Amino acid sequence: MKLDSKLSSILHLLLHMAHSERPMTSEALAACLQGSPVVVRRTLAGLREAGFVSSEKGHGGGWVLACNLKTVTLRDVYDAVGAPTVFAMGHRSDNPECLVEQAVNGALSGALQDAQALLVQRLGRVTLADLAADFNRRFAAHPHARSHLEHIHLRHHPE
Repeated sequence: MKLDSKLSSILHLLLHMAHSERPMTSEALAACLQGSPVVVRRTLAGLREAGFVSSEKGHGGGWVLACNLKTVTLRDVYDAVGAPTVFAMGHRSDNPECLVEQAVNGALSGALQDAQALLVQRLGRVTLADLAADFNRRFAAHPHARSHLEHIHLRHHPE
């Protein structure tokens, strides 16, 4: 089963932008994800509509954050990407005639709804600033992190 990593990828991009001193090109952001600049542009276009990022064209242009890290929660970003389904599990049939399947659906529905509600609630308690602070702690503790991060950010921003 393929996992949906869109929320994780978007949060990854937002944190890279938060730690960049200048706009980041789609190419630089794609390098951060080892992905495609086209996918990055398509993904960030939706976040631009939600007001989380903005972009500028031309020399020195690129993507920048347009939001306050302290007020935007992971829930806000989750909602902005369309609140994807958290679980791949579901019912065999949404409206079964079989009473056994109705009982199974009733049990699964409640458990899955509770689990999704708990996850969304927890996402609402974590801000982008919290993620940035966690990254900063990890970055400070990792001896080779600076050169890796500078390589990614500077590779696509020649002076």
